Amino acid sequence: METKGQAAIVTGGASGLGAATARALAAAGARVAVIDVNEKAAAEIAAEIKGVAVTCDVADSASGEAAVKKAAAAHGPARILVNCAGVGPAKRIVGREGPMPLADYERVIRINLIGTFNMMRLVAAAMQAAEPLAGGERGVIVSTASVAAFEGQIGQAAYSSSKGGVAALTLPAAREFAQFGIRVLAIAPGIFGTPMLRALPQEAQDSLGASVPFPKRLGEPREFAALVLHCIHNGYLNGEVIRLDGALRMAPR
Repeated sequence: METKGQAAIVTGGASGLGAATARALAAAGARVAVIDVNEKAAAEIAAEIKGVAVTCDVADSASGEAAVKKAAAAHGPARILVNCAGVGPAKRIVGREGPMPLADYERVIRINLIGTFNMMRLVAAAMQAAEPLAGGERGVIVSTASVAAFEGQIGQAAYSSSKGGVAALTLPAAREFAQFGIRVLAIAPGIFGTPMLRALPQEAQDSLGASVPFPKRLGEPREFAALVLHCIHNGYLNGEVIRLDGALRMAPR
């Protein structure tokens, strides 16, 4: 599917992978709605790319519905959804202070997995009613998993669970939406130079980058965004979780 002129929604679009994706989509001619809980940051990105900013808790049904309606009012029903909203706190299942508080686990699952599902279901419902494009395609959904879905490290139980859920969601969603001409994919990034990692001391960043077989560096958000664009443009990609990690396989710790 071509991006030019299409309405797109990017969740978590105010920073990191989401912001890079919003910029890339806008540069490719899409009309982008930047969805994020950070109203100020979302507005800044939206102003930069001449899009629209929408404040939203992706895991809340009413908030998600309102966000999708606001985006549609500005740009028309979305043909592209990129789910980038997520959190990644580190905590052991049983640490020095005892078992992980259940609320901490629930929060990660809620934002990363339920939030992805919520936005997927809402946007896909509108996509199904859209007129088909060339080849019968109506839309593309790209979610963000992680290499932690497959090689979760100690302290990543909640995060790995949530991203494993995103990965497992991809194929059944693709199969369900195939009859409507909607493709569903996920990208599983490795260690990327998001604001969170860039805030670490340079020595720590270099050490993380050195753990990648090749190239020995952190991934750039623009490289994630480039893969999102390829997923949209390549009509034969469907139902797949694509690793983007420089051949990295995470060690236990």
